[in-house]
This record gives sequence, C-alpha cells and structure tokens, in this order.
Amino acid sequence: MSSNSSALPSSDWRIVDPVRMPLHHQQEGSAFFSLEAIALLLYFYRDALAGALRYYLAVLKISPLWFLPDIFALVCIFAFVQRYILMGRSLVAILTLFYICFALYLGYVFLGYFSGMMSSFKMIAPVFVGFCFCGRNFGDYDRLLRWLHPIFYLTIVGIILSSRMQMPWVGYAYESFGTTRQATRLWWSASETRLAGLAADSTMAAFFVFISFVVSSVRRSLLWCLFWTPIGLYAIKLTTNKTSLGVMVIYVVCLIIVRLVPEREKFPMLRRMALLSFLSILVPAVLIALFSGNGLISMSRGLFSLQDRVNNSWQLPFVYMADLMPVGFFVGCGLGCFNYPQLLFSNKLSYYVPVDNFYLGTYLMFGPIFVVFMALVILAVARTRDIYKLSFTVAMNLFTITVLAYGPASGLIMLGVAFSEVFAREKGDSKAASNAAPLVPDVDDLVSRPA
Repeated sequence: MSSNSSALPSSDWRIVDPVRMPLHHQQEGSAFFSLEAIALLLYFYRDALAGALRYYLAVLKISPLWFLPDIFALVCIFAFVQRYILMGRSLVAILTLFYICFALYLGYVFLGYFSGMMSSFKMIAPVFVGFCFCGRNFGDYDRLLRWLHPIFYLTIVGIILSSRMQMPWVGYAYESFGTTRQATRLWWSASETRLAGLAADSTMAAFFVFISFVVSSVRRSLLWCLFWTPIGLYAIKLTTNKTSLGVMVIYVVCLIIVRLVPEREKFPMLRRMALLSFLSILVPAVLIALFSGNGLISMSRGLFSLQDRVNNSWQLPFVYMADLMPVGFFVGCGLGCFNYPQLLFSNKLSYYVPVDNFYLGTYLMFGPIFVVFMALVILAVARTRDIYKLSFTVAMNLFTITVLAYGPASGLIMLGVAFSEVFAREKGDSKAASNAAPLVPDVDDLVSRPA
C-alpha cells in the first residue's frame, strides 16, 4: 500500500481496483457512455421494472420501446466481431461466434419452427453485451455504476409496497410473438404470496436485490454493506425466493472475510473465491448421486423444490435427448432446447422440462464443446484483475446452481461480463494492463472516484 494510506478513513474497508486501465479505456468508461454500458443499463432497468414497465408502456401505447435493449444487443454483436475478431483476432472469439451460429441452426432443427429460432436468437444476443466488457475494467464505468445503484433501492421499495397493496400491473396480459403472457403474476408458496414488486416475477425481484447489492457493495464501506444487508434480506424473504436469500447470505459472508483480511491479501482472497466458486458446477451431480428419489424430502418438506430439480429438472432432459436427438450428446441440441423458446415455439412441447441450472442448460444446448469453453474461462478468471468481474463470478456461480439465468436477460449479461476476459489475449492487453500500475492505486485516485 502507498505511504499515503493513512489518509483513508478507518471505516473505509472497501476493496480497491487493483489495476489502472490504459487511458483510452478510462475515457471510454467515464467520459463517454459506451455502447455496452448503455445496453447493460437498459436491460437492467427493463428487467428490474418489467412488471410496471410492460403495463405503462401499453397504457401509453408505446409498447415497441420494450424492445430497445434488444436493438442495442444486436449492435453489441457487431461490436464483438469488430473488437475481438477483426481487430483482436481472438481464436476463442472466432470459435465462440461460429459455434453459436451452428447451435442456432441446430436449435431450428430441434424446435421445428422459424419463430422458435428467432426466439433463440433473441435469447442469446444479450450475452454479447457482457462479452463486450472484455479488456475493460468495469470499475471505470463510473456513470454506469451511478445509474445501476438506484435499482437496489427501487427493487426493495417495490417489493415492500407490493406486500401492502395490489399493484395495477399484477395479472396484466400482453401479446409477445403471437403468445399471450402476463407482465406479472401472484404466486403462493407454503401459504405465502410470492411478491414480484416492480419486476415481472418474484425470482427476478429477488435477483435484482441481490445483484444490485453486489454491484454497489464493491465501492461501499463495510458499514454500508452491514446496514443494508438485513434490509435486502428482508425484501428477498418477502419474495420467498430461497435461492437469492441463501446466495446473498453466502456472498455477504465472503465480502466480510475479504474486507477483514490484511490489505495485501484482499485481492488474492477474492480471486481464490472466484475460482473456488466454479466448484458449484459439480453441485447437481453430487445432489443427484446422494439424494435421488426422496432423500431431500425425507429431511425436510421445505426442500421439495430442490428435490424436484434433483429428480426431474436436472435429469429428464438427458433422458429425452436420447429419444429426440441422440446426436445432441456430441454437438448439443441447439439454442432454445429445454429453454423458454421450446416452451413457447416448438413442436416438442410435451418434452419440455425447465432446466434450473445454468451450466446444465447451456451444456444441453452446446454439448461437450461447452466444457472446453469453461476450461478456458476458468483460466481467464485466474488471470483477471478486475474486482467487479471476480465478484460477479462468485455471485453468479452461486446463483445459477438452481436458476437457468437465460430469461430475463440481465442474469445472462452478468455471466457474460464475468467470463468476458476469455477473449483477451493473455500476452497482450491483460498483461500490459497489469504492468501499467502497481497492485494498489494511489489514495488520491481512489478518493477522486465517485461512489
């Protein structure tokens, strides 16, 4: 740490950005509102406020504005090609784009409808928003961070309000690609109402309390984190979403550990946590081996939803794959299979099973090549020096154990951001950035940055 470290207030335990990115990256993130920042922001506000937004856009007869984030996602695909294929000449980027296109075709064969293929394309496009953060320090997007912070408060207020009053958009039906859907619905679990607040469903309301806390907590003091943690957990409890509740508790414990270790150990500790979080990939296999049948229910009736995942969600798609598309075991069954495009646009609806796990769901769509991609991602995370991306890796790996995270798109975008350094050239930008500044920036730089 620099000799001016005493200038920091004693209560400031926040993790600092370990790398100062090149000047052009700082300008792109701070002085200008870049393409990927606008796209991420639009998706976050659309998904976090989806229930209210769908309703009022329809009332004002401006419903087409709902698709504005999707237009930015399309532009991000072109930006990805220009930055990392044409300019960066990343072999991983080239192969990733090629296989996504191939998987889109396989998905068309599997689903049997052109509308299903278009739905699959719309489903996967947001991941390129996250990928476009490759080579860019997320902490340099000061304007983006300032605009993301209010989502935490808005989501909490929306959940609490919905527990006290009936929101006008609850039960509102709308047309989307020829199908009728609801902006938000009331669900009940164990005689409790699953509140959605301003979002479209309770799962996304809980997710945005959690993920907006993760984004905000990096630059906030430990005191701020400890003050808002119980409030956030209370709001999540109102949604009855056990996944977000448990994951936020685990994340806060990890955050406290990182904040309390000696300064020189903070960043290495965070990186180790990010790498260890990939062990969550093995959780479904372990639970299937140990608790297939009624093993979990015999322990507690409250584990019924997890037992259903063990017996059905995580196993049946592979059983059906053998009947529907045996070649899928080698190349995947394509984009949209065992995902919401199959539910909405497919001639195989009777075989639809929700796959409540990101890694299993993605493996089904892409096949064994996804294992190779994830091996490269883990290697990229091992050399990542962006504390935001490492924090997102921990958060999303834990969250996606029981969530597919493809729709709404914000979860997929955060995974894209966390994995984005896989497209960086190891001996190029990443090493140049790591050599551009000492491990801990000067105190004056930190103090001058807005929270």
